[in-house]
Amino acid sequence: MSEPVFSAQERERYARHFVMAEIGGPGQQKLKKAHVLMIGAGGLGAPALQYLAAAGVGEITIIDDDKVDLSNLQRQVIHTTQNVGVDKSASAKQTLEAINPHVNVHAVTDRFTQENAERLIAGKTVVLDGSDNFDTRYLVADTCEAAHVPLITAAVNRFDGSITTLKPWLLNDAGALNPRYVDLFPQKPEDGILPTCSEAGVLGAVTGIMGTLQAMECIKEIVGIGDSLVGKLMMFDGLAMQFQTINYKRSKT
Repeated sequence: MSEPVFSAQERERYARHFVMAEIGGPGQQKLKKAHVLMIGAGGLGAPALQYLAAAGVGEITIIDDDKVDLSNLQRQVIHTTQNVGVDKSASAKQTLEAINPHVNVHAVTDRFTQENAERLIAGKTVVLDGSDNFDTRYLVADTCEAAHVPLITAAVNRFDGSITTLKPWLLNDAGALNPRYVDLFPQKPEDGILPTCSEAGVLGAVTGIMGTLQAMECIKEIVGIGDSLVGKLMMFDGLAMQFQTINYKRSKT
């Protein structure tokens, strides 16, 4: 397959990437050839999607079955007041196409389920999980593992956030398989045990930080630069303004 050719407008748009040795023309070509799936166009998806589109990821699919609500706008900055009542996937697509007309955006107004998971993930370069429930997170992780597609998953609550990258079909430097999502969270919490964002609240800027980190990890994964968060959980404490990273391994069972 021939490498993507950049128009004069694209060369100007991505000029700050082209001059970086770590990205340059080859890295920008990888971004243009990539197809990213974003699960959720909410607090995490909003900044992640905007930065991926701005960076020149060639194809983006967004799946979300919700509509824009006025209470979303405190943190879901991809949507506008005028789009209250509009499907979030369609609202996000509209914003991304305004940011970068060179990106091919697909809006899927549906819930991510067992029935569509395999089809949605097949052939993707990277998957980003911005969902707000553990049922979806476990399903995304299992499907990505089976399809050998890298997964970058993040979560937020109140003033805190966390993020990790999963590639459990690959071996680490020690020759052991990388950890799975179930190694990080062995037991799925029962419904109602943990408060939702609507119950506990969340500071909008925290979703901005964690969603932007998802975009950063995704770009690194696509281009093949830097150190990955595979086997590492990065945690953010917004009140203390501190990051902490812990290592975790694959269980023997």
